[in-house]
Amino acid sequence: MVRTRSRLIAVAAALVLTAGTLIGVGPAAQAGGGKKAKPTVVLVHGAFADSSGWNGVVSRLARDGYPVISAANPLRGVASDAAQVKALLDSIKGPIVLVGHSYGGMVISKAAAGDKDVKALVYVAAFAPLAGESAGDLSAKFPGSTLAATLRPVKLPGGQQDLYVDPAKFHQQFAADVPARDAALMAVAQRPITAAALDEKAAGPQAWQKVPSYFLVAGGDKNIPPAVQYFEAKRAKAAAVRTVRSGSHAVFVSEPGITAAFIEKAARS
Repeated sequence: MVRTRSRLIAVAAALVLTAGTLIGVGPAAQAGGGKKAKPTVVLVHGAFADSSGWNGVVSRLARDGYPVISAANPLRGVASDAAQVKALLDSIKGPIVLVGHSYGGMVISKAAAGDKDVKALVYVAAFAPLAGESAGDLSAKFPGSTLAATLRPVKLPGGQQDLYVDPAKFHQQFAADVPARDAALMAVAQRPITAAALDEKAAGPQAWQKVPSYFLVAGGDKNIPPAVQYFEAKRAKAAAVRTVRSGSHAVFVSEPGITAAFIEKAARS
């Protein structure tokens, strides 16, 4: 009990220091030109998830001294979501490591294009498109995705549709390696994405064409086939690729330690 409490206190202290760094009063700001400040890590979630899914990753990065922001991704459309993330990036001083999960990869690829402060991109079971490709196009490039059969549409005003994963199928489809109790909570808290966002084509230069990219491949992914993730990594001439062989699409939840370590590898490079 004492050890558990000590660990919790240490993590909480790291989070407080990280928050201080983000507003300019933490250790990095006080270093006075001594030790080089660590880059800010910006985490962008994908469809059917929310920013709290990164909590296990955030606690580890914060413990290791990284300023962290877990961004809220609107999931309304690639161009509009990327513009919102870009606005966040523009508010950050210093180098950035930008991380995207799933559809979040579509967003970071556009948001970071031309941003000289973004030093590395990390794709976690994510899409990394070229101009003219949509998330739907990429997921169908190789067989293996079973997502479509699990989706439940909700009609929106104006003729649009929100898409949810059927809660009864969420565990096996999205988070098979996450404990059932946790996956059930994720299913309830999932954020929908518009059908239009999944069909929207990437436009213009994509950040991975210029910025070093790192790919964490989920070997048991039922949303984005692993073959798609390997294809993207090869096309991007990835600086590093790591595979979690049994990792589900929610590998950042089930394996926060591996995910955080991989992000830190990108941050150090």
